Amino acid sequence: MDVRDDALQASTPSTAATGSHSSPHVYRRLRTITVIATFGGLLFGYDTGVISGALPFMSLSPEEGGLGLTPLTEGIVASSLVLGAAFGALFGGRLCDRYGRKRTILGLAVLFFVGALGTALAPELAVMVLFRVLLGLAVGGASATVPVFIAELAPADRRGRLVTQNELMIVTGQLLAYTSNAVIAKTVGEGGVWRWMLAIATVPAVLLWVGMLFVPESPRWLASRGRFDDARGTLGRIRDPQDVDAEFAEIKQRVTADAAEPRAGWRDLGTPWVRRIVIFGFGLASLTQLTGVNSIMYFAPTILLDTGLGRQAALTATIANGVVAVLAVSTGMWLLGRYGRRPMLLTGQVGVTVSLLLIAFCFLVLPESTARSYLVLASMLTFLLFMQGCIATVFWLMLSEIFPLRLRGFAMGTAVFGTWMANFVVTLVFPPLINAVGGITFLLFAAVNAVTFLYYLRTVPETRGRSMEDIESHFRRQFAA
Repeated sequence: MDVRDDALQASTPSTAATGSHSSPHVYRRLRTITVIATFGGLLFGYDTGVISGALPFMSLSPEEGGLGLTPLTEGIVASSLVLGAAFGALFGGRLCDRYGRKRTILGLAVLFFVGALGTALAPELAVMVLFRVLLGLAVGGASATVPVFIAELAPADRRGRLVTQNELMIVTGQLLAYTSNAVIAKTVGEGGVWRWMLAIATVPAVLLWVGMLFVPESPRWLASRGRFDDARGTLGRIRDPQDVDAEFAEIKQRVTADAAEPRAGWRDLGTPWVRRIVIFGFGLASLTQLTGVNSIMYFAPTILLDTGLGRQAALTATIANGVVAVLAVSTGMWLLGRYGRRPMLLTGQVGVTVSLLLIAFCFLVLPESTARSYLVLASMLTFLLFMQGCIATVFWLMLSEIFPLRLRGFAMGTAVFGTWMANFVVTLVFPPLINAVGGITFLLFAAVNAVTFLYYLRTVPETRGRSMEDIESHFRRQFAA
């Protein structure tokens, strides 16, 4: 597969893409809707990040308030959410195509609440794993649905900034998890402290459910179900009046062209251009996780403990990971307005590869000391700067915009399934791997990232400044053969 970006860049921009910027009051309305929807991203970030601080306490014996976890069962607890997320993405994508983006997110909010409460009250390992899987279904469903929902609401000139708001909320959730972990560990004490860490996630789950009652459904999904009047009415709420007719006409034209097609499903992969774009999205999603990002996000305290830091110092130092991630995504959102998706993604790959080599050097060459601990932390922060500022920011945005409307939820769910399965493998094997070979683990990740850079150099297109319908038309032409 050879996806070149010059054809897309040279094509004539669509009417919707070249329209004037949204007026301030319309943009504020879109921002409000985006903030509400991205509480799903906040929960995604919190529920994946909180485990990094909870695991050291869950590893204590039951008499000390823990669950007596071993390195293997630590990996099982951490990865069980990720496995659930893989299938949550796969089925969530189908559900949001069938029942709508809004109703799917409402259902996910309920799952977030039940899963968070269940993990906080779990009396033993089996119950913990069960509710972690349930929580994972919600995380995966949100990761497949929320970016698509926002992308379909956003005008082309604002899509990059609004969709990447979800990534900002993800890392904000992780920062909240790291900060609350450190504060709770300091104030509550060791006995069952992890239960309080996990229970906090019930609050944003309630806020997500209540907030989603007041936001509109995606106009593109409404049009895909033949509800053109409702779609036009929604556009009237989130667009300036002079922009509604052109965008509605473009959406209706695409939906009408797809009207004779059967409901989206696996049989669509028999169509060459559909198969190629889904494979591309699946590859992009999987390789983003094979950077090793979640070995750092989930197990940062464990890594720092291995360098010689104490438990409380490691938990406190991990807050820096969250701060850098938030700053990096904020910077990435600014850069997206000035540079294309492709150069940012390639720059990020170079940065994470070099950072992983530095972490490996610290483990394999430097003697154990406080200085080495903080050099590892500095290398981890550099990794996150490139990962969250360039790769993650572009990755979620591109996935939300490259798939055709008729099977957008299905294709997004399939691609994000790849994200979570790769994440599951990394999360499951990382604790025993670093226990067995130490710093060589990071050399392995660096090698994977070097190969990924070459793959992206050959395949990644540029989609900046195009309407979603225009992007779909391009890929139909590009992959028709």
